[in-house]
Amino acid sequence: MTTDGLRAATEKMRHAGVPDLAVAVFSRFHAELRSDATGTIPEHTIEPLTDVPHLDDVRPDDAAVAAALGRTVVIKLNGGLGTSMGVRGAKSALVVRDGLTFLDIIARQVLALRRRHGVATPLLLMNSFRTRDESLEILGRHPGLAVDGMPLDFLQTMEPKLRADDLAPVEWPDDPELEWCPPGHGDVYVALQTSGLLDALRERGYRHAFLSNADNLGATCEGAVPAWMEREGIPYVTEVCARTRNDRKGGHLAVRRSDGRLVLRDSAMVAEGEDVFFQDTDRHPWFHANNLWVDLDVLAERLAERDGILGLPIIVNRKTVDPTRPDSTPVIQVESAMGAAVEVFDGSRALAVDRTRFRPVKTTNELLLIRSDIYRLTDDALVESTIEHEEPFVDLGAPYRLVDAFEARFPRGVPSIRGCSSLRVEADATFGAGVVCTGDVRVTGGVRTIPDGAHLAGEV
Repeated sequence: MTTDGLRAATEKMRHAGVPDLAVAVFSRFHAELRSDATGTIPEHTIEPLTDVPHLDDVRPDDAAVAAALGRTVVIKLNGGLGTSMGVRGAKSALVVRDGLTFLDIIARQVLALRRRHGVATPLLLMNSFRTRDESLEILGRHPGLAVDGMPLDFLQTMEPKLRADDLAPVEWPDDPELEWCPPGHGDVYVALQTSGLLDALRERGYRHAFLSNADNLGATCEGAVPAWMEREGIPYVTEVCARTRNDRKGGHLAVRRSDGRLVLRDSAMVAEGEDVFFQDTDRHPWFHANNLWVDLDVLAERLAERDGILGLPIIVNRKTVDPTRPDSTPVIQVESAMGAAVEVFDGSRALAVDRTRFRPVKTTNELLLIRSDIYRLTDDALVESTIEHEEPFVDLGAPYRLVDAFEARFPRGVPSIRGCSSLRVEADATFGAGVVCTGDVRVTGGVRTIPDGAHLAGEV
């Protein structure tokens, strides 16, 4: 392959006003693609991560926590559209619980944190050009959220989708916006630099950033972590949870054999035929929660040393230019994961946390869980479990995969699953009000309607 595709792509980026640093990062990834880089991490190159301290073992006193929070900024990755769930607009604008969107709950969590500790911890969204307006409108419902002199968001960069055959930028006249994509959440480091926010935050005395996904409502700002980082001189912390059967396909941390550094292996980085190792929760017991803590001074040093390019591993994401049309042009989206920065910082640490800090909604299965009676929202907008056992396994069939179809099949709310260990719905059924599931439930066959007040157990 020649560099013609790269030249066309970078010209397109510059014409669209993409910052030079983002163009340089993209060019590096394009070169890796031309050399047939896969971004995979074979099993024989890593050792399982086993010995991890727990948050409860590093918790300092309240004064140290409050002091650290006063030097911490909360950054939520908010560029996603939730197209895999059929969400229209920003995914974080989806009503997720008690009539509130993700962003409403996040705003309430941050305001409660400030009241509780007497600090002015800022909230920043990393938006995409498709999520910005809608998201800022929602945050505007919450008076006092903005910190004087600080914006509520900054924009991630963008890059062209590449034709899979020649790595040239794809053209799609039907909807030119679909010619572009975000570069993965590893772009957060580039966007902080190019927006000027990294320097601005440091000038205002902020030392640490807490980064997490906007669709993870368990990812609240826990001041014990930056206090621990200050006390021990730790530059980077990544939270991990014990893996369950619901997490087999999620990323995990491991130890690279060649140099002993922590590395992140996401599902797209698994070598062909090695899913059996990747999904082995006994072999790789710690799930990467994508809740990260970064020392901003050390981040600035690393960026300066590397001319602004951290050198995160490439993720090759193969799709079609229009994700709703499998027959549209095959494309490659080059991405990076922000959690992959764990290998960039000397002295990076993993920290085990309880499952309460990982409440994501990636599918309608998880949407049902978060709306159900196994959770409740506290006055501080924390997502609190109402059960002491493991959460039920939920597997909804194809008719429920998109949000609109999900809502139509649960018009009067999702069923009670507090006494349920698993819920599998294979039939295309509409659920009535007050349905209760107990034990292992499987709805199959020609069932079309679950009546109000039905009690489901076993196979239906």
